[in-house]
Amino acid sequence: MATIFEVEKLALDLPEQERAKLAANLLDSLPGVLSDEDEGIAEALRRDAEIDADPNQAMTLAQLDSKIKNRRS
Repeated sequence: MATIFEVEKLALDLPEQERAKLAANLLDSLPGVLSDEDEGIAEALRRDAEIDADPNQAMTLAQLDSKIKNRRS
């Protein structure tokens, strides 16, 4: 049986389209990250309620872009 390192080397040697297809298939084989089991939806709803209660906690897209640009400098 091939090791993960052997599989990875073979995969990285594939053409870009085939690597993309392989990656998509691998991701489709995994369970979703946000599910009720891990309370991801509950966390999103909690954060939404916090922003509704205090809109000053939120930032605009322009503010986010500015913070990102300042980090890069």
